[in-house]
Amino acid sequence: MEYAIEMRRELHKIPEPGFKEFKTQAFILDQIRSYPENRVSYDTFETGVFVRVKGLTGNRTIGYRADIDGLPIEEATGLPFCSEHPGFMHACGHDVHTSIALGLLRRIVELPVMDDVVFLFQPAEEGPGGAEPMIKSPLFEKYRPSEMYGLHVAPEYPVGTIASRPGVLFASAREVHITIYGQSGHAAFPHLTIDTVVAQAALIMQLQTIVSRSINPMNCSVITIGKVEAGIRENVIAGRALLDGTMRALNGNDMEKLEQRVREIVRGIEASFGVKIDLQFGNRYYEVVNDPNVVNKFSSFVKMNANYVECDAAMTGEDFGFMLKEIPGMMFWLGVNNATSGLHQPTLNPDEEAIPFIIHLLDHYFREYV
Repeated sequence: MEYAIEMRRELHKIPEPGFKEFKTQAFILDQIRSYPENRVSYDTFETGVFVRVKGLTGNRTIGYRADIDGLPIEEATGLPFCSEHPGFMHACGHDVHTSIALGLLRRIVELPVMDDVVFLFQPAEEGPGGAEPMIKSPLFEKYRPSEMYGLHVAPEYPVGTIASRPGVLFASAREVHITIYGQSGHAAFPHLTIDTVVAQAALIMQLQTIVSRSINPMNCSVITIGKVEAGIRENVIAGRALLDGTMRALNGNDMEKLEQRVREIVRGIEASFGVKIDLQFGNRYYEVVNDPNVVNKFSSFVKMNANYVECDAAMTGEDFGFMLKEIPGMMFWLGVNNATSGLHQPTLNPDEEAIPFIIHLLDHYFREYV
């Protein structure tokens, strides 16, 4: 499938942030518009695209989702088709995801399958989340599938390997944004100030006790503070401090507990240090829960044609969970043979041999097994 690999390289050049995938959407639309109108219909939603390919009978509708956004990461791969957008990169493999969908779409247009196949080119998976508004739009009812599939590249697995599991595959995830307000002043007169750095440090340490002391140790959850800012120079006490982080849990009840304890600890820090705190939670991504019947059907097929691994659940967050709450289906890992560079790293370069492999596999599956 030279076409799909060419698509991947062109998409890799134009990574864009969530809901700003204007070039990416235009590129996808250019491909779709080249197909016969009697076979393909489409609609746009924000910067995403709904596409339906008519089947021979149209008795059922199979859904396939591909996320299309990039990340604010400066690329360091040295590829001849590297990002042309400074400060942005397809560092999570969404260029691969989109090119697979385009390649599969083209194959099904040329050689129709029995069922209708709907492709959802979804924006903003990396944030603020495109799946939920996409499925809440009236267009989703127009294209609504009876069964949903999606994949994610996995650098740790070799090309030719598919990994998944029934039940929870990915964790529930939610961002945390905290701003601490105090009173700045001279470092020599701390008694005349309200030091937000001290409050910030105490808050970080207390947040780390939530998982160890408020969550059942048999369950999996995590709180990570990934970004910290405060102060302007060494002899000025900071009057404002920022923390950005993420919470993950494999159990929805545990996610609610994490949120509750963060709020309680924030109130305690305010009382203890005399600061004011603005606490904001980002959109919650639900757990990706694979339908056991769909997984059993798909894994049985894969075992006859490729290498299938039943993997452990991961703390990865994915808004595909919104779609699987509405439609039975599954997500799986696609091996891309790049174990030296992981997801969200500036050197990620998935093996392109995975692209024709999975297009052929899914085409066979949708054609003869679904």
